[in-house]
This record gives sequence, C-alpha cells and structure tokens, in this order.
Amino acid sequence: MQNKGVIVFLTVIITALCLYYLSFTLVSNGVQQKANDYATDASGNIDFAKRRAYLDSVWRQPVYNFLGADFTYQEVKETELGLGLDLQGGMHVTLEVSPVEIVKGIAGNPKDAAFNKSVDEAREAAKTSNAKFVDLFYTAWQRNNPGKNLSSIFATAANRGRISLETSDSAILDIINTEVENAIDRSFNILRTRIDRFGTSQPNIQRIAGSGRIQIELPGADNQERVRNLLQGVAKLQFWEVLELNEYGGAIETINSTWVADQKNTTTPTAADTTGNLSPEDSLRNALEKQLQQIDPLNPNNSVSPLISLMKANYGLVYDVRDTVIINRILKNERYKTFLPRELKLLWGVKPTKADDGSELLELYAIKTARGTDQAPLEGDVVTDARQTLDQTSRPAVSMQMNAEGARKWRKLTSENVGRRIAVVLDDYVYTAPVVNGEIPNGQSEISGNFTLLEAQDLANILKSGSLPAPTQIVEESIIGPTLGKEAQNQGIISMIAGLVLVVLFMVAYYSKGGLVAIAALVFNIFFILGILAQLGTALTLPGIAGIVLTIGMSIDANVLIFERIKEELRNGVGLMASINAGYSKAFSAILDGNVTTFLTGAILYALGQGPVKGFAIVLMIGIACSFFSSVFITRVIVSWMTKKGDKSSINFSAPFAKNALSSLNIDFLSKRKVAYLISTSIIVLGLGIAVINGLKFGVDFTGGRSYVVAFDEPVVPSELKVGLDGEFDGSVEVKTYGASNVLKVTTSYLINEDDDASNKEVESKVKEGIATVTGFTYVDNAEQLGDKQFSITGSSKVGATVADDIKASSAEAMIVALIAIFLYILLRFRKWQFSLGSIIALVHDTLFVIAAFAIASAFGATFEIDQVFVAAILTVIGYSINDTVIVFDRIRENIENRGTNKLVKVFNDSINQTLGRTLITSFTTLIVVIVLLFFGGEVLRGFAFALFVGITVGTFSSIYIATPIVVDLMKKELEAEAAGKDTKKVA
Repeated sequence: MQNKGVIVFLTVIITALCLYYLSFTLVSNGVQQKANDYATDASGNIDFAKRRAYLDSVWRQPVYNFLGADFTYQEVKETELGLGLDLQGGMHVTLEVSPVEIVKGIAGNPKDAAFNKSVDEAREAAKTSNAKFVDLFYTAWQRNNPGKNLSSIFATAANRGRISLETSDSAILDIINTEVENAIDRSFNILRTRIDRFGTSQPNIQRIAGSGRIQIELPGADNQERVRNLLQGVAKLQFWEVLELNEYGGAIETINSTWVADQKNTTTPTAADTTGNLSPEDSLRNALEKQLQQIDPLNPNNSVSPLISLMKANYGLVYDVRDTVIINRILKNERYKTFLPRELKLLWGVKPTKADDGSELLELYAIKTARGTDQAPLEGDVVTDARQTLDQTSRPAVSMQMNAEGARKWRKLTSENVGRRIAVVLDDYVYTAPVVNGEIPNGQSEISGNFTLLEAQDLANILKSGSLPAPTQIVEESIIGPTLGKEAQNQGIISMIAGLVLVVLFMVAYYSKGGLVAIAALVFNIFFILGILAQLGTALTLPGIAGIVLTIGMSIDANVLIFERIKEELRNGVGLMASINAGYSKAFSAILDGNVTTFLTGAILYALGQGPVKGFAIVLMIGIACSFFSSVFITRVIVSWMTKKGDKSSINFSAPFAKNALSSLNIDFLSKRKVAYLISTSIIVLGLGIAVINGLKFGVDFTGGRSYVVAFDEPVVPSELKVGLDGEFDGSVEVKTYGASNVLKVTTSYLINEDDDASNKEVESKVKEGIATVTGFTYVDNAEQLGDKQFSITGSSKVGATVADDIKASSAEAMIVALIAIFLYILLRFRKWQFSLGSIIALVHDTLFVIAAFAIASAFGATFEIDQVFVAAILTVIGYSINDTVIVFDRIRENIENRGTNKLVKVFNDSINQTLGRTLITSFTTLIVVIVLLFFGGEVLRGFAFALFVGITVGTFSSIYIATPIVVDLMKKELEAEAAGKDTKKVA
C-alpha cells in the first residue's frame, strides 16, 4: 500500500490530539464531582446554589497541570467536551433588541402625534411580521404623513452635522439602521459581561446572523426569574469620581491587620474534617475559607494579607485576574466591609490588560459616592452622541457630546477633578477612567489613551447606551430541569451503546475478520468525533448523540461497499491481494460521492438551521469526515498489516453463510417501475390527503406558543386534562403523553403575540392552576421530591410568532438549497442532466413519503410533531438516500463504459442487481441503530427516529425503483436510437 507511513503518522497525531483535548473533560468531570460532593447533604440531596458557589470559587484557579503548563478551571471548561442544555439542564434564551427606543431616541422623543402613531402601528405590526421594524415604521409614517419627509422629525439639535432638513428619507433610514445595528452590538457586549458574572459554568452567547436577535445558553441556571431580570434589564450608564489609593489606604491597612490577626486566631481544620460536620449556615463559608488558605500563596502567619501581597501596581488595587476570587472573598466579608468608608464603593474594571510577563491584570476602582444616596454625579442619558475619532497624534480616541443639562453638570464635575480620574461605569463595571486634563465647558469631550481602533469603537458604542437605550425582550425560551437533563443523558448513552453493540455483532457475523476491521475503524471514528468536538469547544447535545448513533450506522457503509467489491473480485477468481487492491480502488469514487453529498446536506443544515439542528449538523459533518478517513485509509493500513503473507494470508471478508449471499441476482427491476410508481403515488396521495383533512401536528418552534413538560407522581390521562385546561385557555391547548404515562406535555398558543414577563407569568400560572383544579394535585418546585398527589414543571419552552416564522422560512430554505446543491453535484460528477433530475425526483419522493407517513401514523393514533428536528431528519434522509442512489449511478457509469453490445436497460438492471447486496446490508445496519433510537432515544428524538426509519426504508426503495427508472424514462431518445441500431453517446 502506498503512503502507508503518512496514514499511520496522521492517525497517531490525530489520536494524540484527541487524547489531549479529551483529558480536559476528565479533569472537568473531576472538579464537578468534588463540587457535587461538597454540595450533597447527609440525605443525598444536592444544593445547586452551593455547587455553583464551589465552582465559581475555583473558576480562575489552576486545576490541571499538563507537562508543566497550568490550566485554570475556566480554561479547562473552555476546552472540555461540554454537555448541551438538554443533557444537563439549564436555560436557552433568545433575546430580541427592541429598536423602538432607538428610533424615538434619535428623534429626540418628540410629542408629534403622527410620529408616535407610526411607531405604535409599527410596534403592533412587528408582532406578526418578519420585516425590519425600521421598514415597518417608515411604511406607517408614509401612510400617516403623506408627502412629509422624515427630516421634519429627525433634524434636531442633537443630530446637527448628521441630519438636516435637506437630508433624504433614505439617508435618514440608513442612519437609523446603523444606530440599530450599533445598539445590537452594544447589547451583545453588555449581555456578555452580565452572563460572565452570572455564576454558571461555560455560558454561551452568540448573535444570530441576519437578525436583531441574541442567543444565550446558561447551563445549570436554575433561577429563571433571576435570569430574565438580568437579561432584560436596561443598562445604566453613569459617570463617577475615582478615589486614589492615598485617600483610602488607611482602610486597606486596617483590613490587612485585622485579617492577619484573624488568621492567627483561626484553628486550621484538619484533613479529616468534612463539610458534612459543619452547620448548614457555616458550611459554605468555612469550606471556602479552607480553600482560600489552600490557594493563598502566602503563609497565613505572615504580616500581610493577600489584599496587599497580591497587588501588581503601586498606584492602586491592581491584581492578577486569577487572584480576584481571593480579593472578592476578603472584601465581601461583612466584618472587613465595615472598615471601608461609607462614601466609597469598589468596582472592578470590565476588561483585563496584558502585563509584560503575559499575565492579565484587572484594576479594582474606588468610586466616590455621596453619603446616603446611590445617585451618580452624572447619568449617561445626557450623552447625545459618541464617535470613534483620532486624537492630535492620530491615535484612536472617542469624541463625546452632551446636551445642555449634561454640559452644565460635566463642566462642574471636570472643574472639580482636574488631574483626577472620572470613571465611566456601566452595569457596575468600569469601562474606562480617564484623567481630566482641564475644565470642559461646552459638553464636547475627547477621551484618549492607549486604545486600539476596535476598543475606541466599542467605548463610543457603550457611551451611547445612555441616550439610546436598547431594551431586550425574550422571544424564545427553553428551560430544562436537571431531572429532565439527566434522563436525556441516560437515554443518549443507552442508545449509543446499544446501537454500537448491535452493529458490531452483525458485522462480525456477516463479514468475519473483515467485520473486525470495520469495527476498529468505527471505534477510531467515534473517538475522533469526540476528540474533535472537544477541540472545537462544541457542546454535545441529544441531537448530537443522535448524529453519532446515525454515524455508527452510516460509517459502516464505506466498508460494506469495499468488502462487497472484494468479495465480487474473489468470486471472479482473482487472487486475494489483487481483490483487495481492486476493492478499495473501485469503491473509492462511490464512497467519495456518497460522503460529499451527505456532507453537503450537513453543511446546509449548519448554515441555515438553528438551535438543536446546528448541533446535529456539526456532529454529522465531523462524523462524515472522520468516517471517510477511518473507513478508507485506516482500514487499508489494518488490512495491509493482516495480509503480510500475501495471497496466503488467513483474512476473509465473509462468513460461510454469507459468501455468495445476494451475489447471483438477476431481477428485472425496470420492468416493474410503473407498478412502483403507482404504489408510491398512491401512498403519498393517501397520506397528503389525510394531512389536508386532519392537519399535521406542528411543534411550538413552527407555530409559536408555549409548552410545559409536567411530571406527576402517578399516571394522568391526557384527554381528561385537556378538557379541563380548555376552559383556562379558550380551547387553544394540547396535552399529550411525553415519554411516560406520568409525564405530560402541555402546549398552548394563548397570548402567542405577547412576549412580556406579565404574559409569561399569566400563562404559567394558568397552567399550574388548571392542572391543580382538574387533578386536585399540588404544585411543587422540585421534581426530584414529588410526593403523593403532587406535580412539577420539569421543563418549558416559548417561541414567539415571528421566531416561528423565521424557523419555518429557514427550514424551507434549507430544503431547497440542499436539493439544488445535490442536483449540481450530480450533474458535475455524471455529466448528464437525466442523472441529476432523476436523483432530485427520488429525493422529493422520499420527502413527501415521510410527510405522508407522519399523517398516516397520526390517523392511527401515533402523533409525531413536525419541528426543527424533523427538518434535520428529512435532510439526513436526503443525504442518506442520495448516497444510496449515487452508489447505483456510479456502477451504471462504470458498466456503461464497459458495456460492449449490451443495451442500456440491461446495463441499468445489472447495475442495480450488482449493488443490491451493499444497498440492503447498509440499510439494515443503519436501521438497527435507528430502531434503537426509536425505542430508547426518548421522547425528544421519537419523531426524529420515526422519520429516519421511514426515510431510510423508502430511500432504499427509491434508489432501486424510482431514481434509476426515472433516468431510464428521461433517456428515451437514446433508448429509441439504440433500438433503431444507431450509435449513442456514452456517459462521461
């Protein structure tokens, strides 16, 4: 085998990297286990607040040493293979930045009735429209103010230099859109700062491209009300005077001496002490004190506290980021806080700076406050404009303009603080604290310093948060309780192990030693997938596990194709080594084409999908790449090692009973194509007819609304609960069993267009009250402690109407783009439009068949939701079906080139017969794992697995009876010419 050394080298390197990145996961699990041990009481119950406090306390502390390099727990978490919310519990929130206040702010909040009417109409229209708010506002403005220009409203003193009475409407709209985009960026940065201090490990925040939405995931968040308040609160910008160290140094010295004295008087707990012996009120405090002593680099008996010994500058309280936990621990102690002056509060800087030695330093600013009030000397709403500019030395700076009231206060504040610092504070974080060079009389200021261009732009954007607030509202929300997450985790693991075991047994039974080679490749494949996911910092979700389970079945495909080719060569009397070489060589193009087409569908899913679909797409793409490398190249190395004795080697690629199985078939498939067309059409028409009459069950992410997963201590009949809840929700409610007879899913579209907190609370309250009234049960918060006649909400989700419309639109777009991409790829590879069109017709057939199957299943009482995960299943079916079809097409192309005097119809029939063994075996192995998913994957993946089961079955059927026969029907001219004895053009 050529390049064997390269393959071995790459395998060793990839394996080493995977081991390295997966080691962080093991370390992280160890730290979390310690947190669980610490937070578990004598009864075995975990206090999640204590668990979070423990993890937060070690967040910036070294917990892993690899070859001399220390990694903090934060760095470990950033590198580990994390678990998605559906596997560990937490909150998924999509926020939409409201542009209403931006438009009003730019206009100066005018009293003009027509302007305010247009804003109100646009706000109402935005509830059910996906159009931009600015466009909706302009449409309403033109309707309410025919012939009147926007400049009549927006040409204000604050906008001088940007907007005049001569400025066109289009230019004003561009300015508004730019400010809205800046507001979204500003909100993103503010929210990122907020969630970083929220107290959850590994939070995730990202902007959704092409929209004004921000998506946030908070693993382990169990206080939903706190999260909502934190995320939806309007940022407060303030200007404060800064005290220097010499003005409060006496208080720091007092804290230092008191701390040292306390340490000398404290008896250090012995190693035998456990948190279980501590009183409930003291356990957290004492445990963290122990930890403080352990991580403090100084001897407790020394004469200085960490507050002084860890300082990194002589001008103020500047510390290494890793030491902030220790500093906070001391300064938040009620005993030490009493020594600080009442007119002082301490605030951290928002962003660390790099020191010469590479460490990250953070300053703790001493803010001067007025006794008895929390009012800042100057609030941020006086800032009318802020822009990135250049100072006199052409370095990035920020220009800031204030209104008349702000200019007056700013003049007074700067005149009193010449030579001193004034802090710009947002959300209790100091963004900058420039020194005042002189009195600023006119409200026009320039902030300069060692800014990069990006930092100056960010600061200018932050300064606008006062005059242009950007309120955020939750338009999509999903809450998964720890109980539901643990259950999903167990279901995923069971599915993966069961699927793997069944495939291993079949492959070894059917392909003997060849099966063992395929299994070795499969193990490498799964290992590589997990390692690469860890390297990319991607969280493993339940759909991601489904992707791995599916990859288990699909990764076998390449080896089945190779082994069937080898068996074919052996049956033709070719020697072992030559058969192996021919098998790998002849199967390569078909394997490549099949993997590329499936990878294309994964890439489209990732680009256009949202939420769980993206997680599935990532795993699918990584799985396909790893599968191709392991199945084609690693197995080749293994087979080469097993055949050192050449043709006398003992390796075999089939069990005795399978040696000639499916090898001598001569079925005339094409003669039965019209019967196949009729059967497929009949089933599809029947299913679509049922769908039209009864409708399909769409999930919340397609229809919008709210859903709640409710656990009871005993079975509850869904129909009885629905009847009772109909009165609460005016009939807009559905109730169904969710995985177990004592768990129900309640879905309602009540108040679907309202996203405010009051509406959310009203709907949840109605659900609780309705269930309590119908069943007589009592609601409890903790699902793990359900008692007699009690129920609890273990998970919930909310999707706004406009978000649902976006999801539907992106799903349809994904389907169309996938079909176009596959059409073009097939055309590129096979050089005939008939092959492309035949494959697309087969894929449309498969898609319609799956939809019809859902409708028929619902008629028999088995209802599956059509949601984002269903779309992922359809696109997976498309990728799988085209893979099957490409294998047949590839053999047709090979046989046409070597057909001699054989007619085209016979060539097509022979090609189907020759690939039938591979088609059936691959479908069987994949169906094994799909059936495992169907029965053990849990309720979340039930519809996904059912769609795959139908899709793979019908995909196998369509590659034989639809795709290839369609190509034959589309090539009538060539067939007629052939019948007339004329020469025909061969397929390229």
